[in-house]
Amino acid sequence: MAVLGAIEAGGTKFVCGIGNEQGEIMDRVSFPTEAPEITMARVIEYFDGKNVEAIGVGSFGPIDPIIGSSTYGYITTTPKPHWSNYNLIGKLKAHFNVPMGFDTDVNGAALGEYTWGAAKGLDNCIYITVGTGIGAGAVAGGQLLHGLSHPEMGHILTRRHPEDSYEGFCPYHGDCLEGLAAGPAISRRWGTQGAELASDHPAWELEAYYLAQALMNYILILSPQKIIMGGGVMKQEHLFPLVRRKLQEILKGYIQHASLAADIDSYIVPPGLGDNAGLSGALALARLGV
Repeated sequence: MAVLGAIEAGGTKFVCGIGNEQGEIMDRVSFPTEAPEITMARVIEYFDGKNVEAIGVGSFGPIDPIIGSSTYGYITTTPKPHWSNYNLIGKLKAHFNVPMGFDTDVNGAALGEYTWGAAKGLDNCIYITVGTGIGAGAVAGGQLLHGLSHPEMGHILTRRHPEDSYEGFCPYHGDCLEGLAAGPAISRRWGTQGAELASDHPAWELEAYYLAQALMNYILILSPQKIIMGGGVMKQEHLFPLVRRKLQEILKGYIQHASLAADIDSYIVPPGLGDNAGLSGALALARLGV
């Protein structure tokens, strides 16, 4: 069985691991995301001598995942200091002569959930992370969704709640979905971390208001068979029923399907792979190259 390397390249931390084609993770290590020369030196040190046969990288973005592009393998216009226009795959290729899979962290997680997790056996799914930022990846017809580049579903525009005066924190768009509903928006709007807020705090109804709008857009455009929601904010499990209820309210029965009615609790779900969704997703990306 092939020995695969996996890298979950996050804006806050990198997680590296060793696994196999069955999605089993045998070893892992994590460290803070610092400047590229520091972080990548630790990545290379970890994989040195482990004889991996392929490496998968699920990265924070924006990135260029389009094979044949002059900047394939790069982290591109990220606001993360020092990482803009960084050739991540090129750096790895200089040290490891093995096939490499490269995509966004959320596309990787979507592929992992499709392969081994909550969407196993289906044709398509969406994975959404709601944490420091908001991002989403999609599998359609068994393939990761690409076009000009990769999806950036965290930056869609949503209707502002009439009682919400927070201006939004996105440096590009202000009050896009990420600017209004990611973790920093919650803490800046209410003056404390979301994990410190009671389950009946009005923050959660407001959060569900924005997330449900996003899900409605994704459902109407992509028609996924499963919606998987992860990330730090979604650790607040009381948020799931609020999002499901709000989605039903705004859809107003327009799409007649059991998954959006009686079966909605099994349609919008946490990751089947739990906290391993990101690293398992990187393993799934590596598996494509074996």
